[in-house]
Amino acid sequence: MSDEQIRQEPLLWTGDHYNEGIGRDDIFDKLREECGVFGVFNLPEASNLSYYGLHALQHRGEESAGICTVDTKNGNKFAYHRGMGLVKEVFNKDNLDILAGDRSIGHVRYSTAGESKLANAQPLIFRYRDGDLAVATNGNIVNAPEIRKELEMSGSIFQTSSDTEVIAHLIARSSKDFETAAKEALQRIVGGFAFLIMTNDKLLVASDPHGLRPLVMGRIGDGYVFSSESCAFETIGAVYERDVQPGELLILDADGMRETRYAEVERRATCAMEYIYFARPDSDINGINIHMARKRMGRQLASESFVDADIVTGVPDSSISAAIGYAEQTGIPYELGLIKNKYTGRTFIQPSQELREKGVKMKLSAVRKVVEGKRVVMIDDSIVRGTTSLRIVNLLREAGATEVHVRITSPPFKNPCYYGIDTPDRKELIASYRTVEEIRKQINADSLSFLSDQGFVDSVGGNDGAYNRGMCLACFDNDYPTPVNEESDKSCSC
Repeated sequence: MSDEQIRQEPLLWTGDHYNEGIGRDDIFDKLREECGVFGVFNLPEASNLSYYGLHALQHRGEESAGICTVDTKNGNKFAYHRGMGLVKEVFNKDNLDILAGDRSIGHVRYSTAGESKLANAQPLIFRYRDGDLAVATNGNIVNAPEIRKELEMSGSIFQTSSDTEVIAHLIARSSKDFETAAKEALQRIVGGFAFLIMTNDKLLVASDPHGLRPLVMGRIGDGYVFSSESCAFETIGAVYERDVQPGELLILDADGMRETRYAEVERRATCAMEYIYFARPDSDINGINIHMARKRMGRQLASESFVDADIVTGVPDSSISAAIGYAEQTGIPYELGLIKNKYTGRTFIQPSQELREKGVKMKLSAVRKVVEGKRVVMIDDSIVRGTTSLRIVNLLREAGATEVHVRITSPPFKNPCYYGIDTPDRKELIASYRTVEEIRKQINADSLSFLSDQGFVDSVGGNDGAYNRGMCLACFDNDYPTPVNEESDKSCSC
């Protein structure tokens, strides 16, 4: 192929690496999680364990990946490798062999267009007065812009556009010992976050005072592992120990692990969308299995908004569990009416609208022989802008469905998130300015119903005595657990 032919070929993606700028330009406007973290302490071949752990967390971030290790048998030497792309593309045997050590922290990252660069890939690595410092986080620091401005005014020079760098500067500028400096830094920041902070001789693990972002601890023999989701433990043969509690700080060093706090427990507010959409079905959060919670959501949705139909189908993958629950509750058969092509990635970005629309069928297909001539109940987890739901409804109609009834396993998504989910501005969230009937017409459905707030809370379960049973429902009810600035940038900041 000549250079001229190459220049005329339509590009499947833009940028230097194929996953650059995933998210807002995707054909399907689903919500995006930002990141996943994984840590290992006191276990040989820590980098390999982190590799497999991050692979299990790949759904939380597909754009970049990184691992940093400490080799206690070789003078607590730091080593790290980061790259753009999927875990299996960033790492290979050669670079994993270089990452010797029995301690490690790893990270997978999702970002929005314009912030896709290696400098923001984590763990972020710094040199400061006491040696090496590595930081990995999942979430968002709400007051990072104010702290960043203050630090810059006093001489700090930032190397990235990531909020995560703020805590490294706060620690490095403190005149106090590392543990005290880290505690005081964590006390200054506001938001939803799960931190892994590693030096040459210590590993710190911290969850925000509301527990907005999930973080769990497991064991392998005398060693510890930490992960954004418990599904990663099955991959490496670890045993789940417990969730890291809101405001808790775990300090691991040569003397073992110490449990302390940097903040008192505030209102427990685990992100509702973890249960609805983000977490893998085989993960447990706060002792609640995600698959079973989603099945209960489907059952509750059937009780609240039954419709007579021939088949129930779920939009893969996050809505399959709920669709099974809806089918079991109603007695309507569950069928695979929609099939996801897992090999197109999240980056099939075409240069024209016509080709973008054709790309829809490359990512999702309706099974004609299943839906043709049938009244279909389509279960999905959320409606963001409405464009995705319209495309999927039309796929089913083009395949011969006589009716398409849409049932959503969350309440209407009306408000942006400030704690680590990439959401549009409020004016772009269709439920913030349209009634349910208006949304129904816009997505071309025969009927549309959302799960009620109380139905969702009851379906997930959890702490009966806690407000909203310990969940954050701000995206539905506008009740944020921390102060937020609606003018602030909500894009990926971890």
